[in-house]
Amino acid sequence: MAKAMATPKNSKAQVLAMTVSFLLALPLAAILLVHPALMLDSNGHYNHSLLMLVMIGISGGFIHGVGFIPRFWLWKGLFSPYIAWPLMILGYFIWIGQ
Repeated sequence: MAKAMATPKNSKAQVLAMTVSFLLALPLAAILLVHPALMLDSNGHYNHSLLMLVMIGISGGFIHGVGFIPRFWLWKGLFSPYIAWPLMILGYFIWIGQ
């Protein structure tokens, strides 16, 4: 017999963290999709290493923001807010701090 899928009850702190993750990821994803030239460095080039890290952060923000919990330990750690938030803050620094 198949087990019924139940949505786990999230505390208010977890819901707040999920909301922060989603709201941090949304503008960065929009900027990268709509106007990626805003992520150019001062020489007019992309730093692909940093952008790869920012995209991992955005992925983690969306994954945590919608409440998905990966099963494999590596993905669970990589897409946690402990990794995603600093990487997204790096993205905001690249975007705004230039």
